[in-house]
Amino acid sequence: MKYYKYIIGLIIAATTLLSCSDSNEKADGYGNFEATEITVSAENTGKLIQFEVSEGDQLMRDQFIGYIDTIPLALKREQLEVSKAVISSKSKGVLSQINVLNAQLKTANTNKERTENLIKDNAGTQKQLDDIQGEINVIKNQIRSVEIQNAPVVNELKSIDVQLKQIDDQIQKSKIINPINGTVLTKYIEPNEITVFGKPLYKIADLSIMQLRVYISETQLANLKIGQEVTIKIDDADTMKSYEGKICWIASEAEFTPKIIQTKEERVALVYAVKVDVVNDGGLKIGMPAEMWLLPPTLSKETNH
Repeated sequence: MKYYKYIIGLIIAATTLLSCSDSNEKADGYGNFEATEITVSAENTGKLIQFEVSEGDQLMRDQFIGYIDTIPLALKREQLEVSKAVISSKSKGVLSQINVLNAQLKTANTNKERTENLIKDNAGTQKQLDDIQGEINVIKNQIRSVEIQNAPVVNELKSIDVQLKQIDDQIQKSKIINPINGTVLTKYIEPNEITVFGKPLYKIADLSIMQLRVYISETQLANLKIGQEVTIKIDDADTMKSYEGKICWIASEAEFTPKIIQTKEERVALVYAVKVDVVNDGGLKIGMPAEMWLLPPTLSKETNH
């Protein structure tokens, strides 16, 4: 009988120790990994001629991905060039006069800069500078006079120049240029499909450094600071895999615990969001759950040294 009581006592003691151990070995925060995702959209409308993108591809910043058909834009540009040439030929005298005056204005501005430098070196006079400024004002007035007298022709030519610039901008935006270094997460369109302005083409994110968003209580807040090193753990087969992390952001305002993190009872509590940067070795994925463990004070000091 004494033997059985002894065994029961041992079982109770072991259970107590295990329960204490479990309560002590509790993570300081729980959350999920996330990354800044960018959706690249079409900046023009037309047929997608070339589109060299596949899900999982590693793309570089400013890498050329493909382009949207530019033939209609090129034809429109050619038509505007012809119209500009016709108008220019009809008003050759006006344009040549403006060109001569602009050349004179350029020379006068150069002389003004030289005179200003001479005055700084005490080799010129203020009268010389005033005379040149007067000459510049006269030339500008002459240009305005010619433009007013031939306003219809000048305005039409200016309008065509603006349209040409707009078409050049549209042609440039027909090129699909990747904005960041990252991994293609989702592909929304295939080559030879018709796309429109603003239509998503693909989604990309930089997965080299993942961010773990965890939630902590107000009592834990005093133990955290930006740049602090922490340990991040994820499930790995029968054990936990550890990563080094560094706190990069702490929320300034409290919020209710998100539904995906805690039980219904715990969701009523106010918590603070914290983001931790973690270098990705390829094993971390968006949405993956993880735990944050604060390093002991002695360990964190040794790490900093």
